[in-house]
Amino acid sequence: MTVDGYWYNGKAIPMGDKVAEIAAKLPTVERVVVIPYLGGAAGPGDLSRIRGAVSWDAFLAPHAAGPIDYVELPFAHPLYILYSSGTTGVPKCIVHGAGGTLLQHLKEHRLHGDVKRGDRLFYYTTCGWMMWNWLVSGLAAGATLLLYDGSPFVRAGRVLWDYADEERMTHFGTSAKYIDALKKIALVPRKDYTLATLSTMFSTGSPLAPESFDYVYQCVKDDLALASISGGTDIVACFGIGNPTMPVWRGEIQCRGLGMAVDVYDEDGSPIPPGKGERGELVCTRPFPSMPVGFWNDPDDAKYRAAYFERFPGVWCHGDYTEITAHGGLVIHGRSDATLNPGGVRIGTAEIYRQVEQLDEVVESLVIGQDWPPGEVGDVRVVLFVKLRDGLALDAALVDRIQKHIRANTTPRHVPAKVVQVTDIPRTKSNKIVELAVRNVVHGRPVKNVDALANPEALEQFRDRVELKS
Repeated sequence: MTVDGYWYNGKAIPMGDKVAEIAAKLPTVERVVVIPYLGGAAGPGDLSRIRGAVSWDAFLAPHAAGPIDYVELPFAHPLYILYSSGTTGVPKCIVHGAGGTLLQHLKEHRLHGDVKRGDRLFYYTTCGWMMWNWLVSGLAAGATLLLYDGSPFVRAGRVLWDYADEERMTHFGTSAKYIDALKKIALVPRKDYTLATLSTMFSTGSPLAPESFDYVYQCVKDDLALASISGGTDIVACFGIGNPTMPVWRGEIQCRGLGMAVDVYDEDGSPIPPGKGERGELVCTRPFPSMPVGFWNDPDDAKYRAAYFERFPGVWCHGDYTEITAHGGLVIHGRSDATLNPGGVRIGTAEIYRQVEQLDEVVESLVIGQDWPPGEVGDVRVVLFVKLRDGLALDAALVDRIQKHIRANTTPRHVPAKVVQVTDIPRTKSNKIVELAVRNVVHGRPVKNVDALANPEALEQFRDRVELKS
């Protein structure tokens, strides 16, 4: 089943050619049902070019409306396959079960998110991001779902706030990048909107910087429950999440999920005490409801075990570089496999992003560790790539300002040895930046996950950069 196209930034984008190409490569597919989503703007087009295609109306015509014959299935019956974002390699095909997923989502919506019957729940997400699946489960809590198709920056970033007021939104879900972008364009929703019904704001996708917490409370609404949450496609749920009965501390995820034995381990597999400022691997030491049923085409679970249980036998290792705060909250410092290691000191990439993206000139950034000297096994140097505002060029003065800002707010180890301008940052189709892919390009190694990228052409900007030769 597919639509004939979609809308983005005011433009109708037909999908007929893409659907025809995909259908041609799937010989076992007998029918492709095409829903005319674009309507009169572009129409479904000629369905004859799509093998086995039938319109939605024609597909329904032979079937009379009537009661649905529900079939009782096992608790762990496969519900759907989700594909990991591809930031660390070829995407994993993760099979999730019906019962565990529903239990987990009901807990997160009702208890952690305070989603009640009659609430109006929104999450800005694509259908390819696990937050779409999470959003749909809001129906089980009795909420009405608010959906949006298109760019969130229509009408100078106001479109979602128009939507929030007009539809009496109670829960507004988005990404940390969206909040940071609003802050940079100095949008102040509380000035132009009542937001009378809005009680909760969710943020995920990347760590929410302390300054973004400040922005939400100063410029959106001062009595919101702001919940920075973190989990992933692997568990289609959260390890770190909000709590409507606890204080919100800037820069922190409020708590670990109920019923989730979440801890942080050091290199030797020992728990790191909370509040020490020490970082380690985010782990879950006991089973939880939304663990995957397994991976597709992995009959002996070898790939599944290798993905999560090899680092610490019998313990789920999630791959996030994390600390537990004195308040019992979490701070995610980046992906473990993207952690920088200059001079043997581990640095989370989020620590650098937080500083760089405070600067008005910088729209976005990406940081890697480059092997240095080249060809030798040993140390790395920190290399920062920056995308600047339109019309700006990176010069020595701005490089100096970036480096001084990082040094003043972190440590000398965090300061990039090289700062390089690019016009685009490569990201997956679920909008995650791909540090490992860029690191491979810089080192002349192949990139295994090109098909997972929304803009694979952006990788070419990082290849053979003169600035990285010395």
